[in-house]
Amino acid sequence: MILIACDSFKDSLPAIEVCKAIQKGIQLSDYQGDVKIIPLADGGEGTSEILTYHSKGIFQKLQVSDPLFRIINSNFGLSKDGKTAFLDLANASGLQLLKSSERNPLKTTTLGVGEMILETAKLGVEKIILGIGGSATNDCGMGMATALGYRFLDKSGKELKPIGKNLIKVSKID
Repeated sequence: MILIACDSFKDSLPAIEVCKAIQKGIQLSDYQGDVKIIPLADGGEGTSEILTYHSKGIFQKLQVSDPLFRIINSNFGLSKDGKTAFLDLANASGLQLLKSSERNPLKTTTLGVGEMILETAKLGVEKIILGIGGSATNDCGMGMATALGYRFLDKSGKELKPIGKNLIKVSKID
């Protein structure tokens, strides 16, 4: 038996497709044994896809804010029993969502991650598994917390935009 257990090939193929491509190559050879695929992920982009695949779940589509507050189409996985949601921070706040010239963690947010969490709460999930790799952000979850109802205030009581450069200005959290 051959076991194929691969992560994604960044910016080219998701882990499931990498495994299937290798499996197809082996099947084209003279090998007569079993070939099993087990796609893997390391906590970055693709983690929710792998966990959803292994739990025989489905994907839910939604719109969220990207790292620069633009509305984008995204998704998260839901286990077959509907009790667990699988989220990738990278699907809302990931580097792959930005052009090279836009990559500045002082200006980016995790707001979209919080929006994803809110959507899973509407479905009544009992557990959320969040892969946090591939982030374009450095806001310490300030954006995520803002989406969940927290307010970050400066010393004069003015609400701060949830981005990395404003962390130093936080005087109070409501």
